[in-house]
Amino acid sequence: MSAKARRIDGAALLKRLPEVRGRYEVERPLSELTWFRVGGPAEVLFVPADEADLAAFLAAVPDDIPLTVIGVGSNLLVRDGGVPGVVIRLGRGFGTLTLEGDCRIRAGAAVPDARVARFALEHGIEGLTFLRGIPGTIGGALRMNAGAHGGEMRDVLVEARAVDRQGRVHVVDAQALGMRYRHTDAPADWIFTGAVLQGRPGEKEEIARHMAEISRQREEAQPVRARTGGSTFKNPLPKRAWELIDAAGMRGVRVGGAKVSEKHCNFLINEGDATAADIEALGELVRARVLAETGVALEWEIKRIGIFAAAPSE
Repeated sequence: MSAKARRIDGAALLKRLPEVRGRYEVERPLSELTWFRVGGPAEVLFVPADEADLAAFLAAVPDDIPLTVIGVGSNLLVRDGGVPGVVIRLGRGFGTLTLEGDCRIRAGAAVPDARVARFALEHGIEGLTFLRGIPGTIGGALRMNAGAHGGEMRDVLVEARAVDRQGRVHVVDAQALGMRYRHTDAPADWIFTGAVLQGRPGEKEEIARHMAEISRQREEAQPVRARTGGSTFKNPLPKRAWELIDAAGMRGVRVGGAKVSEKHCNFLINEGDATAADIEALGELVRARVLAETGVALEWEIKRIGIFAAAPSE
């Protein structure tokens, strides 16, 4: 999607959308749904009732209407001009979490990763503890092969469900998704709706100890209570992004109301009055400085969506 500004007109767009069992919200402020607490509105926000409702919508929505999918907004920057088209946010209809026997868990795409980790603990399932350290949902974790603390989705995924732009449902295994570091080969138009994850038998006391250690490490090393979007840039393996940012002298640097965290400099923080433009400009300044100092071009891990705010004269 182009970031060029244009006027958002949710009322006009709503007239072109099919009937659904879920709900539409016209010009819904997305700043309320993201961890950065910045950004403009969705032209129309669609919260489908369930997978069948989502599939029917996708099959009927006109092809020229842009579609954007968001989760809990933990790794997301919404630009100040808002997001044209329909923003799809999976809700309660995608929040199921069930035990399927043999240490397998079926989770809807809207289930928070940390909740899956706690569910695994309750049932004595080892191998999913790393999800405690990922601030997002299963759908987002599938899309980017999220990982933390030595684990990745590809290590535990049995199968994933997704719906494409034509409303067709796909069920695929991890190998078919071509999962690698912070990436999958899944088609861009697929919307993940759920997954089956495989763990192994474990001792609840040991699993609980490991989860507590992950929580402690996050509290000590990351600004988890700040308005942030998690890790800003992918690690350019074998290097670490934060080390390159620190070496470039960017720790604590500010642009407007945005700041590079002094606690963990791969995190950008909204100090309270930042705009999305401040945060994105700061990120680009970090990238430019790191490239100049180290020769490494950092790649954004945070997803940036939407359009820039129109200038006052426009």
